[in-house]
Order: sequence, then structure tokens, then C-alpha cells
Amino acid sequence: MNAIAARLQDIKSKLGTNTRLIVVSKYRSIDEIEAVYEAGQRTFAENRVQALLERYEALPKDIEWHLIGHLQTNKVKYVVPFVKLIHSADSLKLLQEINKQATKINKVQDVLLQVFVAQEETKFGLEPSEVKALLASAEFQELLNIRVCGLMAMASNTADTEQIKQEFSAVADLFEELKSGFMKQNQAFTELSIGMSGDFAIAAACGSTMVRVGSKVFEG
Repeated sequence: MNAIAARLQDIKSKLGTNTRLIVVSKYRSIDEIEAVYEAGQRTFAENRVQALLERYEALPKDIEWHLIGHLQTNKVKYVVPFVKLIHSADSLKLLQEINKQATKINKVQDVLLQVFVAQEETKFGLEPSEVKALLASAEFQELLNIRVCGLMAMASNTADTEQIKQEFSAVADLFEELKSGFMKQNQAFTELSIGMSGDFAIAAACGSTMVRVGSKVFEG
């Protein structure tokens, strides 16, 4: 077993059966990504549209691509044709554009609503109250070509594991509240995308169904 395969196996052993590993390939070369692909990984994520397009063109077509970074409305049309899941839907305006572009190609686009829970101004996302207001709005009900599959969030960039746990738990609580409320009739509302290289084990313990890990895969 090579080093990358060993690292993949080690990460997955810490996740349990209910949490999927999404490998974040940002800033990595095509060769580096191919090495992870050869080790068996088929789900990758990018945070920039241009890089995502380049990688999609260059790499095998059985890769499931996710977009995890902030998405501008004028870039939506480039990713909707092939991306499996958009993690970073953070406004009604963006959802409307995703719906518009998905409608054009007769696709129902899977998205996650990005929730802001970190103690940092640099993070994007909706406040929990904004998520509920969005889901309750008449405008949201008109979006027939998007499917909200869950929530995404990033914890604060801190070494305080208790704070990270509290932030992830807050998102998990919101997820469960929505699942039994606004999203009760939505069978697809199953995903909680929390956890990155530094905190994926905490996220898994808090109920994450997807962790977004990059450096731990490529560098160890």
C-alpha cells in the first residue's frame, strides 16, 4: 500500500460508516489528484470555479465533483452542467441563478445551504434564522430545479476543540430541527457537510455525513 492509500484508509477509519470523505483538491496538480484517484477515491471538491473546470476537463469522467467555495452568480452556468453537489449556497439570489441554469438543461441541481456559525467575519453563510426565513419564503417554493440536500458549515479557525465542537453541534441541531420541520417532506435532506483536515474527527462525532479533507490526504 502506498502512502496516499494508507492516509485515505487512516482517515476513513476515523470516520465510521455514516461519514463520506470528500477529498479537497485545491492547489494540487493533476498528477497529485490522479494519485489519489488511483488509490480508489472518486469524490473530489474544489473551491474555485476555474480550477474546477480545468480539473474536470483533465481528469477521468467518473469523478464526482463538488463545489465547496463561495460561488458568484455569474459563474453558476459553468458548473451546473457537471457538478454533483454545490455545498455553498448562501443566498436566495444564488439559489435562483442555480435554479435558472439547471432548468435550462433539464437538471435538478443538488445543493447544501451554507450556515455561518464561526467566530470570524471572513466566513460566508446564512445565519440560522436566515435559513428558516429562506425556506419559508414564497420565492424559495418556486425553485423547482434545485434540491436542498442539507447544510454545510465551517468552524472557527481555532485550536480550541471545545469551541469547534459547540459550533458543529449548533449546525447539527439546526439540521435536525429542519429535518423534522421545514424539510419533513424532503427525503433528500440527509447531508451535513462539516469538518476539514484539522477537525474532521470532531465533525464525525457531531453527526457529519461528509468531511472535506485536503492536506491530510496529500501531505499526511
